[in-house]
Amino acid sequence: MVTIIRAVVGEPGIPAGFPILFEANMAIIEPAFAYLLEHAEVHGHSQASETVRTYGEHLYEWFDALEQSNIRWDVADEHVLAAFRSRMLEGPSQHTGRPFAGSTINARVATVYRFYSWALDHDFIRHRAFPRPLQIRQGRGPRVGPQIRRRSTGSLTVSVPEQLPRPMRPDELARLFAQLAPTARLAGEWALCAGLRRKELCALAVDQIPDSWSLHPEETPLVGVPLSITKGDRPRTVYPPVRLLDRTHWYIGEDRARIVRRARNADPRYRAPPNLLLNEHGRAMTRKRLTALLSEAFAAAGLPGTLHWLRHTFAMVMLTRLQIQARANPALNPLKIVQVLLGHASIATTAIYLRCVELYEPDINESLAWLYGEAINDAV
Repeated sequence: MVTIIRAVVGEPGIPAGFPILFEANMAIIEPAFAYLLEHAEVHGHSQASETVRTYGEHLYEWFDALEQSNIRWDVADEHVLAAFRSRMLEGPSQHTGRPFAGSTINARVATVYRFYSWALDHDFIRHRAFPRPLQIRQGRGPRVGPQIRRRSTGSLTVSVPEQLPRPMRPDELARLFAQLAPTARLAGEWALCAGLRRKELCALAVDQIPDSWSLHPEETPLVGVPLSITKGDRPRTVYPPVRLLDRTHWYIGEDRARIVRRARNADPRYRAPPNLLLNEHGRAMTRKRLTALLSEAFAAAGLPGTLHWLRHTFAMVMLTRLQIQARANPALNPLKIVQVLLGHASIATTAIYLRCVELYEPDINESLAWLYGEAINDAV
């Protein structure tokens, strides 16, 4: 069975978290290693980028499927890739137990195409494995280096109907938060009120939370908090409400302190990590665990959705709020401000929320009054 191992800090020339694929005999899969390392170098980050990690997971699934079918990677052709895609269409994920989304299938197939195009360019294979030429729209999907050409997945692409995100209504938010324990609830509040992603939530540190004792919500409704770790490592500041800072300090002094005391009682050598969000064992909350906690809460509340729905709600409510302000101040550019607040590299990604605001105007107006009023204090 193919294995994927994350590199640890300190390995020369390899960034922390870098995915390394091994064959069943624990030999490194050299072409995949070279491909991923080139991506890491192109991105130029001190840590493996999300793109590299994602590509590593996609290639892990591909090489594992090849090994299970006893097919050498360098002789695989489009029929093998079609079988790989069909397996994802017909069965659930071995990791989540849920059916694969069409966008997930397309992303994996596209990664395999790119890998084999790169392998041909770098003489790992002699013949083109997938002959159909293709064009992937620029500006969509993971970025790649200029020397890695974009190609299409042809007829193997799964048709995915456009699904616009929708805001969560106040009654849905109240039901969701009622199902969340303190740590997950605080994470949900930061996603909802400041638009943080999973990665950013899990990286948030206690010493990043500014004091709120001298601040008055009437005078300073939002406070800037610079983020140290973001998607794409782009510098970004988020602006949580003062009341969220108050609740965060309460969590630090009560709920988080209780977790730390329990961990120290179990192990006198325990030292609390700097992270704001801790799991029940006193360790830093992981993205996987946070995702699971929110998924369980959504299911318990009888709602579809994920943690990212809270970020979507923030985006639409903030865009609506800024559009209202722009009526009195035409110099404001609501869409550009939301792009900056969300940390989107392209404003085209943010622009989708313009259509959502039009489509869900009544729900957003409800959420706007709820989120920037006092109701959230009672609900969460």
